[in-house]
Amino acid sequence: MSTENRYAMDITVETQYVEEHSEPMAGVFSFSYTITITNRGTVGTQLISRHWIIEDDTGERREVKGLGVVGQQPLLRPGESFRYTSGSQLPTPGGSMQGSYFFVAEDGARFDAEIPPFPLNMARTLH
Repeated sequence: MSTENRYAMDITVETQYVEEHSEPMAGVFSFSYTITITNRGTVGTQLISRHWIIEDDTGERREVKGLGVVGQQPLLRPGESFRYTSGSQLPTPGGSMQGSYFFVAEDGARFDAEIPPFPLNMARTLH
């Protein structure tokens, strides 16, 4: 079996603009994101840390690094999923996030799982 199949993580993202925590006139736009991480590999693996790159509509970027997600470092056995919701604020009505999770497998292997860019956009209404 190839190494890639042993350590395959599937990451899906759902985003939402959070109007009740936003103040557009003050340049505060709040977004929530729900991430589901599924271990599609054949080895149990633990999420150790996260690295995010958050970019607003002006191209301004900031990085966020830290241990775990929402205070947890979940261990995912093959076929198991972990789902969590977190949030981010931007000074513009839109932007994007991308990053990676760092994992350590039960067999000692260490690897990153990339999180492709996903949009953060305020819902706009046409009148």
